Amino acid sequence: MKKYSVYLMGLAYILAGINHFVHPDFYMKMLVGFLPYPSALNMISGAIEIILGIGVMLPKTRNVSAWGIILLLIAVFPANINMAIHANEWGLSVIGLYARLPIQFLLIWWAFVYTKAKQVSAS
Repeated sequence: MKKYSVYLMGLAYILAGINHFVHPDFYMKMLVGFLPYPSALNMISGAIEIILGIGVMLPKTRNVSAWGIILLLIAVFPANINMAIHANEWGLSVIGLYARLPIQFLLIWWAFVYTKAKQVSAS
């Protein structure tokens, strides 16, 4: 299962990254008034998600990409908190927005699984 879930993870980050460009207003709404240069940050984070999604699927870049995903998830966590705090501006369930916060930790754990270097057996 671990062998195949890395491709699912990679695809999820690629699609999420593409979504930054397809629906920028959604992401910009999270950033406006919270961080400077929201348009640039949206594009940069979308591009990073695409790059890390591809990278985690490639054995040679999997380790560094998994660490990159962990750092990205930590970096965007305050924006997710901000979204939950201002749930009324989103027209989404307050409970749903707060419930998704712990999912970040599961995503961090999922990426962490792929940070471990392969053990080389002594022959």
